[in-house]
Amino acid sequence: MPRSRPAYPPEFKAEAVRLVGSGDRSLSRLAKDLGVADQTLRNGVRHAEIDAGAREALAPDERDELRQLRREVRTLRQEREILKKAAAFFAKESDGIR
Repeated sequence: MPRSRPAYPPEFKAEAVRLVGSGDRSLSRLAKDLGVADQTLRNGVRHAEIDAGAREALAPDERDELRQLRREVRTLRQEREILKKAAAFFAKESDGIR
């Protein structure tokens, strides 16, 4: 079972993000120098950008709501197509009765 490490202190995260922003070293090289995984450092940079307002992100509850609304829109579009086909069918049938 992998060992989990304690969370990095906020000061460490802030300094790591600042170092990435300085552009002196590549992200992968900086991650190796700091002893963290590349993805951990990328996540820290992404979170810092979100916090600074440079990047937009959805909260988990907003993401769930968006997923549910997209599902609902898909269902409504399918229902609308079925109703359009039914209306066309009945319109054609009523024209043949006259």
